[in-house]
Formats: sequence, C-alpha cells, structure tokens
Amino acid sequence: MSVDGAQLWTLNQRLLGVVMDACTGELAELGLETKEFFVLAEVEASPYPAEIATALLLPKASVTVYVRNLVAKGFVRREIDEADLRRHRLVLTAEGTQARDRALAALAAEYDRRLARVTPQDRVELQRILTAMLASPASGRLRE
Repeated sequence: MSVDGAQLWTLNQRLLGVVMDACTGELAELGLETKEFFVLAEVEASPYPAEIATALLLPKASVTVYVRNLVAKGFVRREIDEADLRRHRLVLTAEGTQARDRALAALAAEYDRRLARVTPQDRVELQRILTAMLASPASGRLRE
C-alpha cells in the first residue's frame, strides 16, 4: 500500500486546524487571537522576534504586530538584552504565562478528545513516528 506524503501532510494540517478551530472560543476568552497564541507560546524558546518569525514561519512584520498586541495586553514585555544592549528580548509576564498555560491546556484537552479515538498502542506508535520524523537526519537527534 502506497502512502502519499503530501496527503499525510494535508491530513495533519486538517487535524491541527480542527483542533485550533475548536479552541478559538477559549482563546478569545483569554484575549488571544490564534496567531498571537502561537507567538506567545514561542516566546520562552525564542525570545527575539526574528527568531519567533523563523520558528513559526511567519513574516517578521506580522510577528512585530503580534508582539505589539501582546505587549499592549500585558502578556509580554520587552527588556534590554544584557548580552547585547542594542537588542531587546521578549519576556512573558505572569499574565502571559497564565494565558499561555490555559490556552495550551485547552488545546491539549481538545487534542486528547481526538486521541481518545485511537488505541493506546497506536498512540505510542504515533509518538514514535512523530519523534522519528522530527529527528535530525544526520544525528538521529530531535530538532528543536
């Protein structure tokens, strides 16, 4: 049986879209638009807007707008980077951490609802497959 990679990618995108759509109400209650949530969730791993744009495959100008909105909402603040005083790094506020964590919990709950349709053995296999797909080809280690 042949499996088309593009078809699998499309199914994965649809699943992610369905999960995100199911959570838009909860995100709105937190004061977040979908793409603002993704930016907020990326701040700790990528504290510079250019890094966020690269990680999320978003235009830098769009990330600038989302960051400005998150700062205005009190979820993120800009701080001077002590390693390079010319740069500002982003830091989550307590409110931003709480909003991110609540949004992630809503996404996890919705994703878990979908996973409930899959046997525990298939979940383990899915995790193994996704981990293998994210591994760096040269080292076998996970990409970050």
